[in-house]
Amino acid sequence: MIVQKRLDEILAKLRQRDFRITPQRIAIIKTLLQSEDHPGVEQVYAEVKVNFPTTSLATVYKTVNLLKELGEILEIGFTGGCNRYDGNKPYPHPHLICTRCSKIVDPEVRLLEQMSAELAKATGYRIDSHQVEFFGVCAACQKS
Repeated sequence: MIVQKRLDEILAKLRQRDFRITPQRIAIIKTLLQSEDHPGVEQVYAEVKVNFPTTSLATVYKTVNLLKELGEILEIGFTGGCNRYDGNKPYPHPHLICTRCSKIVDPEVRLLEQMSAELAKATGYRIDSHQVEFFGVCAACQKS
């Protein structure tokens, strides 16, 4: 239900800006909204290509960049250009990243809001965004 509502909102934004709504674009958006894995462009491409074999990698890149510009997905930057994307929470929040398997988890932490407010007050900055990432080894990798 939440995915469908977000999808409808994103499609409305695209229509307002006169962007084409193609089946491939809808499939790309759905893949990003439904994924808990924070997929990279290549992973989205592989999933979309199953049902839409004529989809190009360039189409996926263009759609991802468009969604990023619209603030509908959050980019998680990695060295080497293998960025991953969060379509579930397109707003600043912390990520836990496993250094062995590259799994990314979205922990629920409220302290960051307090820290942002404290930093703004102490420095006079208007904080528009932040990125906080914690690196470690996930429970599954610790067991193996």
